[in-house]
This record gives sequence, structure tokens and C-alpha cells, in this order.
Amino acid sequence: MNHEDNERELFKRLEAEVFADSPAEESGDVVDFDKARTTRSDTNGSADGPGVESDDDDADRPRPVDGPQPKDPGLMGQAREAGRRELVPSWLKTRAELGTAVRWLAAYVGHIVAFHALRSPVYAGRLLRHTPRGIGRSLRGWRRWASDAEGAGLRSAEAFREHTGEYLKLSRQRDRRVRWRGAVTVVMLPILTTVALLLAFAAPWWIQTLAIATAVGVFGVVGAPADAPISQHAVVKTEAPKLTASMVTIALGALGNAELNAAIKKGAGLRFTSEIHRDGPGWRADIELPPGVTPDDVIDKRKELASGLRRKLGCVWPMPNPDDHEGTVILWVGDRPMHEAKAPVWPLAKSGTVDLFKPVPFANNQQMRWVNVSLMFVACVIGSIPRMGKTFLMRLLLLIAALDPRAELHAYDFKGTGDFRPLKPVCHRYRSGEEDEDIKYCLDDLRELKTELRRRAKVINSLPLSRCPESKVTSELASDKRLRLHPVMVVMDECQKAFEHDKYGKEIQEIVTDFVKRGPALGFITVLATQRVDKHSIPTPISANAVLRFCLKVTGQMENDMILGTSMYKAGYRATIFSFKRDKGMAWMSGEEDEPTIIRGTKVDAPMADTIVARARKLREDYGNVTGIAADEDLTADAAAGYDLLADIRTVTTAEEERIWNERIAARLAELRPEVYGGWKTENVTTALKPYGVKTTGVAGTTDAGERTTRRGIVRAHILKAIAERDDKRDAA
Repeated sequence: MNHEDNERELFKRLEAEVFADSPAEESGDVVDFDKARTTRSDTNGSADGPGVESDDDDADRPRPVDGPQPKDPGLMGQAREAGRRELVPSWLKTRAELGTAVRWLAAYVGHIVAFHALRSPVYAGRLLRHTPRGIGRSLRGWRRWASDAEGAGLRSAEAFREHTGEYLKLSRQRDRRVRWRGAVTVVMLPILTTVALLLAFAAPWWIQTLAIATAVGVFGVVGAPADAPISQHAVVKTEAPKLTASMVTIALGALGNAELNAAIKKGAGLRFTSEIHRDGPGWRADIELPPGVTPDDVIDKRKELASGLRRKLGCVWPMPNPDDHEGTVILWVGDRPMHEAKAPVWPLAKSGTVDLFKPVPFANNQQMRWVNVSLMFVACVIGSIPRMGKTFLMRLLLLIAALDPRAELHAYDFKGTGDFRPLKPVCHRYRSGEEDEDIKYCLDDLRELKTELRRRAKVINSLPLSRCPESKVTSELASDKRLRLHPVMVVMDECQKAFEHDKYGKEIQEIVTDFVKRGPALGFITVLATQRVDKHSIPTPISANAVLRFCLKVTGQMENDMILGTSMYKAGYRATIFSFKRDKGMAWMSGEEDEPTIIRGTKVDAPMADTIVARARKLREDYGNVTGIAADEDLTADAAAGYDLLADIRTVTTAEEERIWNERIAARLAELRPEVYGGWKTENVTTALKPYGVKTTGVAGTTDAGERTTRRGIVRAHILKAIAERDDKRDAA
């Protein structure tokens, strides 16, 4: 029986034994015959039976599983895979950063010049005091040079060793030097004497003064002691030295992570994926951690890391690297803590307008670069523990919207402290307080906005695709006053007061949920703030649809993920790292970029807010968009009467429409308030205007079919006059 027959017979016996002794056939398991064959061979010493050696050497060899190793990519492949460094530094990319760098350099040089100029009399006195010593040192040095004194020691050493040949060579060299240097001295001495006499007796006074100052400066520096320099340092050595790989390695080793320490001890597993380089006012290191170590292990030990780097906690910011795998971390180390760093001036503080459909700079990151925010087409949630800057951040967003003269602002401060009061001159609706009447005021306003939301949906649906291809409000549509699709911003601080109200809360939740879900496409911006974003403070249907999120200081993982989103804490985006005392106004911002980023909002105090609002009010007056409470129109009075016809007609007409048909006014009023004006026709408008003294007249116009005709209508100036007269009577009363 040959080898193949023996092997087949062995497998038959093996198969019979396996199926006889194992329940694999009954359970449906698959038998690994290769493993069984190996086990059988190991037991019997050979696959051919007891005492018989197998001729097949491969049976006892481990099988390779990696396959052939790939070839190196070669020069071209390496070039394709290599990351390319930026052509220009980051501070040269934007005018703002370039201006910041130039201003810093100018201030630095100016400080040095001013420092030394102020101390110049002291420096002059020191130079004058050291001048005699400098003259003596200069004469002694010239004498030593002329006599070749520097070679005397070497000649003496060679003479002591009795190296006659070397000594004679050095002596001849000394003779040549002395002859040449003596000749130079003989020639220069009368020239210098003549120059000195001319300066003393023939030169103008200013040349004499300059010569004396030069001589005092030169001989004073020569005569100054080494341990007492003439000048002082204008700047002290920075406390933030250059970040190096050894510093980072030592700091990471101090974190107490076993895998990290083992890799550092072996000198393998910890790798810097790029050079440590300047990144804004600090240093950036991109680190590949050892296997099994994640960025969380470093972020959780931020205090220990700062201690290892010998930096303040506010300087050290480890964060995940969204552009690389889960074993990499970005370590940014600032020269100064973020709360101490001087932030650049907000570009919109003194001038400029806003287009809410474009990103607007509003905050700085750790590198003191501007971070943009896009408010259109999103709803926003802001959360943190008290006294960390939520209201300041909301007021900043309101100021941004106020600088777009088209925007309509509805600001509600349910904390009741009046933080939004500076914005009242530009708000359509404003309220501060948490009483029942304040919540009811908000609800009445939201009901009007709900009607407006429905009207906008109909307008968008009626527009041709050429004007509205994406079925949403655009900047061009918002600028068309006839469509009345301007941005509407609703801001509610301490929103839990409204949502949890026992009488009005449920309806407010329903309306705001509609704003958050349908409103972004129709020009609505909803901004909500509270301490803890749970299902009671901000109902889940609202918070789940909020794209833009700001998380300031929180105390735990649950609160962090409630604001930023599920698993954000685990991914390394943790607002628990912020200090309560030092990091006010700092937050993780999520929703603007692909990954969350740390920001510090521009600080705008109440006086600065008043200045910005005054500029925003002027922009709105020029644009013709001063409405609501900014125009002294009280929502409470309107709600009591059911409607304000004159104000509504002014709203549905534009300044360009000097005369307009009553039938068109009726149609627009029905869209504005269907519960009040639904079914109105020409005669209804005529009758309703009689008590105000507004008469109708024949108005020439063009029908929708393009025909010219004359129909009953009004003159818009008469409406404005009636409003002014009514307001004057109210003021007189």
C-alpha cells in the first residue's frame, strides 16, 4: 500500500472516530479535518500510523497566513501618498491674521525702542564711567598685538621641551609679525594723531560732539565689566519654551498609563506624524499613540499632562485628530492660557453689516483664529451650568442677526434679568420675565409666527423653480420685500420656563417643534438655552433636530452628551475640561464644521452692545424694517383687539407700492391672518378703513393677465398718515 492509500485509509478511520465520539453531526457543526489530521499526526508521530515516519514534511510545518508581502510603492508611490505641507504660513492666509502679526511685530519693536530710549541717559552715564578703562584696555591690546604677545606662551613651551627646531620656527614667525605690525603702528600713529588734532581744533561742534559720543560709546563698551552690561533686556525670557519631542514624551510618561509607559520604555510605539511646529500663539504636535492607547486616555489626564509639560492648565489642549485613525491625538500647547490670551477685536464691533445667509466670524479658537457661524437653515441649542456665559453667547448671536437689516428678532429672556434689553430698539418682539403674562405674551407671538410659517410655505410653493430651485429661502428671496421672506430669529433664554409651564407649555412645545423642523427652510432661526438639555427643559423632538450646538462648562458625561450629542464625550469632546473660574465663555461648538471645535465667544459687554445696536437701528431705519416693539407697536394691545388693520396693511404693502388695489390687500391680509381676514374682499377693506378716515379711490394697475385697468384701491401714504395720527393721540392721552 503506497503513501496515498495509507493517507486515505487514515482519514476514513479518523472520520469514523470523530463522528462516533462527537455530537457534531447532530448539532450541525462543521468538523475541521485539517485540525484533526494535525492532532492525529502529533499523537501517533506520523500520518502513516504508529512508528512510521511521513515523507510529507509540510504536514508538520505551520501554514503562512499573511500572504506575500507587498512591494514598496517606489518613489512615485511615496510621492503620491506623502502629505503636502502648506505653501504659505497660516498667518499669511487671511488679512486679519496678517494684520494681527504685523501689529504684534510693530508693538514688539516699538516696546524695545521705547524701553532703551527711556534708559538712554543711564546707558550714557555707564559708558562715560567705563571709558577710561576702555582706553587702557585698548592701548594694552594694541601693545600685545604689536609685540605678538599671544605667541609668547607657545614659544616658551617649545623652549621648555627643548624642541629647538619648533622654537626657531616660532621665533622667525614672531620676528616677521613684529616687523609688519610695527610698520603698521608707525604709519597709523601719526594719522590718528592728526585726525585727533583736527577734530579738537578745526572741526565743527557737531562733528566734535559726534566724535566724542562715538569714542565714549566704543571705549565704554570695551571697558564695561563682563558681569555688568551697559544695557538691560527690554523683554524677559518667555515662560513658554519651544515644545520638543522629549518634553512631550516625558509628559505622556507621567500620565500613569501602563501601555503608554511600556511603549516609551521600549522606545517604540510612540511616533510623531509630523514636525512639532508653531500654530498660532502656540505649538502643535501630531502624535500616533501606541496600540491600545486612545486619545481619551490623554484627554482624561489633561491636568497631569499640563503638569508634565510644566504649563498652566489653560495652555494644554489635547484633542482627537478627525483626519486620522483612532490612535492619534493632536496636542496643542499655547504660550499663554486661552483665558489670558488677548483676543482680536471683533470685525463687526465698529463697522460692517451681516448677510445671515453667509458665515459670520463670532468667536476665536485656541489659536486666536476667527471661527465662523452660519445661523440660517439651523436651529441652535446652548447649554451649560449657570454663570458660564450662555446669555452672553445668545446676545452675541442676536447682535449678529441685528446687523442684517432684513432680520426680524423675537427675544425672550425668561431669566428676567434684562440681559437682552440693549437689543430692544431692534427687536420686533421682546420680553423679560417668567410670570404667567410673560409666557402668555410669548405664546401669542409664537401663534402669529406659526401663521407666518404657513404663509411662507405657500409662497415658496408658488414660486417657479427658476427662482427657488431648492424649495427654501435664499438671500435673494429674503431681499425681495414683496415676498416677505426675511429671516426671523426666535431666541429663548432659560427656555425651560416656557416649555414646562403648566398652562401654556404644551402649545409652546408644539409650535417651537414646528419651527425647528420646518422653519429652517422657510427662514426661521430658533435659538434655545438652558442648563440641562433633558426632555423636560428642551423636549426631545426639538433638541434632536437642533443642528448647531454650544456646550459650555458641564459637570458630567450625561450632560455633555445631552448638549453635543450621543457619544461625543466618549469621542473626546468633553466640556467637563473647562474650568469654572478661568474658562467662562469657552465652549465646544458642534454643527458648523465636520468635527466639534473649542471656541471662546467675542466678549461684548452692555455698553458695546448699545453701540452696535445703535448702528443696527440706523441700518434698519434706512432699510425700512423697524417694526413691532421697536416701532412702539405693542403685541398685547393687538392681541386684545384681535388685529391691527392699519399695521397689517402696512406690513403687507411695500414702500414701492404707492397705490394698490383693495382686492390685492384683502388677499395678502388673508395670508397674513387667515383666522381674522379669511374671506375678505374689496368691500371688506373699504368698510374697515372708513373709521380711520382712509378713503378708497380709483387706482390704475395691471392684472395678472397683463391687462391695464382701474379698480378700487388705496394710497399707502394715507395708511401711514392714519397710523401717525393714531399714535399721536395715544401719546397725548
